Amino acid sequence: MISDAPPESSPLTPLFRAAGTGPTLDVLGVTHSYKAMASDTGQQFSIWESIVPPGRGAPAHTHTREDEAFYVLSGEVLVDVEGVTDPLRLGRGAFLFAPRHRRHGYRNVGADTARLLVFAMPGAGLDHMFAAFDEEGRRSGDRLTIQTIATIARQHGVVIHSSTG
Repeated sequence: MISDAPPESSPLTPLFRAAGTGPTLDVLGVTHSYKAMASDTGQQFSIWESIVPPGRGAPAHTHTREDEAFYVLSGEVLVDVEGVTDPLRLGRGAFLFAPRHRRHGYRNVGADTARLLVFAMPGAGLDHMFAAFDEEGRRSGDRLTIQTIATIARQHGVVIHSSTG
């Protein structure tokens, strides 16, 4: 479960998470292993490792409230980004900044699991959206329809686009 932010008067404290620790969520078949949630950073950002099996990823979508940044730790993903003519093939060490209001989506096109470090600024809306995907996936036996995904996303300021546009 995603916790609420500390009160404004609460000072931020240092956060340390050892490798392999931290909250995890199943987000449409991609594991998010959180390094810091927005509730840990005064709502400034959240950061997680996305563990992306072959063929999985995120459908084309547009954030209205957050910017995202991706750093590829391992594997290879193909990313479509509004404003870039051809899909970008990102391998180990590649970085991409995806500003809000720009459609983007990705999928693992390799044979191995890809690992991405993903930053969301600010992060609370996405943290809550991903928690809702995880919860609904558990409730439905991981059979979320695109309509359900789009409805949850819309509640958090994210638009899911159809594959045709």
